[in-house]
Amino acid sequence: MTVSAADEQATAKGGLDPLQASVAEEDVAAPAASPALTGSATTARRRVSRRALLAGGGLAALAGGGTVTAAALRSDSATTAPVIPFHGFHQAGILTPRQQHVRVAAFDFGTRTDRGRAAALLLRWTSAAEHLARGEAVPPELEPPGSRAAESGALEGNAPARLTVTFGLGPNFFDRTGLTAARPEALAPLPSFPEDQLDPARSDGDLLIQIGADDAFVTAHVLRTLQRLARGEATLRWTMTGFTAADGRRNLMGQIDGTNNPDPGRALLHGPGVPPWLAGGSYVVIRRIRMLLDHWDTLPPTHREQALGRRAADGAPLTGGTERTPVDFSAARSDGVPVIATNAHIRLAAPDSNNGATMVRRSWSYHDGLRADGTPDAGLLFMAWQPDPRTGFVPVQQRLSRGDALGRYLVHETSALFAVPGGIRPGAYVAQGLLEG
Repeated sequence: MTVSAADEQATAKGGLDPLQASVAEEDVAAPAASPALTGSATTARRRVSRRALLAGGGLAALAGGGTVTAAALRSDSATTAPVIPFHGFHQAGILTPRQQHVRVAAFDFGTRTDRGRAAALLLRWTSAAEHLARGEAVPPELEPPGSRAAESGALEGNAPARLTVTFGLGPNFFDRTGLTAARPEALAPLPSFPEDQLDPARSDGDLLIQIGADDAFVTAHVLRTLQRLARGEATLRWTMTGFTAADGRRNLMGQIDGTNNPDPGRALLHGPGVPPWLAGGSYVVIRRIRMLLDHWDTLPPTHREQALGRRAADGAPLTGGTERTPVDFSAARSDGVPVIATNAHIRLAAPDSNNGATMVRRSWSYHDGLRADGTPDAGLLFMAWQPDPRTGFVPVQQRLSRGDALGRYLVHETSALFAVPGGIRPGAYVAQGLLEG
């Protein structure tokens, strides 16, 4: 029986593909601010330098704060887990091998936001993330003006567990900061796809934070800390929690995920035409994809493998070999039926089926208990990194939405797109070149 014939019995809906070079260690001077840059402090209105931003945010200037080299990993005294360098050509958390846990969160600016206030927030977040990535407490001078809260010391004595904190900017970030003309064309809204069931309250956002670590306690504390430091400037819009399997690859459908992922470096932006603040950066599409596991589990194993086009046990294509064996899409059975069904996921998602379109998939599983109908609220936090979603994610998803056999057992519930600025030099802050350019 082919996949298409068996799938006539399916009632579920859905669809999708479940995917340093270091800088010099020396500090760099903050670029001069545009005359149009405004902020809450008088000094910030004249020039938003690192020191002025700290003052404008009601903060004491940080005296260096201590930096780590981007050339090597340091072993923490409390554990053998390495510290991931915070600084580099690209932000950590893009090429970093996936940790065991992730918290992904989007924030929205408040009504008083302007360019200067946004810069002050990103400086505060950057400085905090530097300390947290080294396993250090956040200094009290980073607390928002007027705040009576302080670092709880919850991570004191614990290693950072390969912590990475990655920041991104949503399309509305540019409007809220008066930088509409600087918004990249690749950050255009994603098109709607057939049968999407998106929840607007859990989609989009002005700012993105991705927090990865090998300890769920660490990711929870870091998100809470950054949320506290945003008080008065930005509020949490949504947050999602994910994890990886022990082997780091199998998803909740039992499949090996990420086979034939391109070289992760292909997700990074570089070369002529890339704005300096985006060099070494990327674009990320985030989709929360609920798996209809109760339905999936009732299918015969052969049917599940036909829907994907690979064996569940080892990820090898149904045309034979091992996981890394190239798929022979021309192979047919004795009766002429293609070995890889015409609507099999790997056929429709293949670069050859999409004019060479590729994405670096760095996804996570999630399980948030049961829905009101008693079915699992579980699936995939799909995260696709690429240099341009218009030539990466969009064409692949458009093709998958037109008959992907695997898509019958998936429901796309949230969607967001962010531009992720390039790496951060010691003494600078994320997106500084954009906000002060």
